[in-house]
Amino acid sequence: MRHSSLFRHVLFTLGIPLFLVLGTSPAWANVSMLHDFNYSKPSFTHDHPFAKAKVVLQVSQAEPARWNLTLNNAQNLLNYFGQEQVQIVVVAFGPGIKMYLPKNKGIADRIAAINAEGVEFDVCHNSMEAFKKKTGHLPPLDPSVVIVPAGIVRIMQLESHGFDYVKP
Repeated sequence: MRHSSLFRHVLFTLGIPLFLVLGTSPAWANVSMLHDFNYSKPSFTHDHPFAKAKVVLQVSQAEPARWNLTLNNAQNLLNYFGQEQVQIVVVAFGPGIKMYLPKNKGIADRIAAINAEGVEFDVCHNSMEAFKKKTGHLPPLDPSVVIVPAGIVRIMQLESHGFDYVKP
């Protein structure tokens, strides 16, 4: 785990919002790949160097049933392979970014638990900007979510680096 990930994990475990420590707005309290995204070299908040399986799960619907199915898929993969044997990235874009809103308490709790097991949760910055156009503000995000420039580009990046693609 990188130092920034460990720092975020400790704050999250203690219930301290990262934006309070950094003095930033809640929408930008998340780790961001906006300025250092490199299509040729994927980076992750959780490294799994010994993973036998790599999976990217897409979330593009604003349906809680679909979100639960996605989280069930991630948990089933963790249960089958084991935490260190599988690298899982969940990428949300379009209406699917609503999955990461903290007001979805049951979903937020599951995301926190699965994130603690090593699953990365990414959100599309383009979709965040579309949300801002509609609401006047960036979406408040679950603190474990990583901002990527474009969700579909992140999925393509991961597929080009050996990840299996699943759209529950």
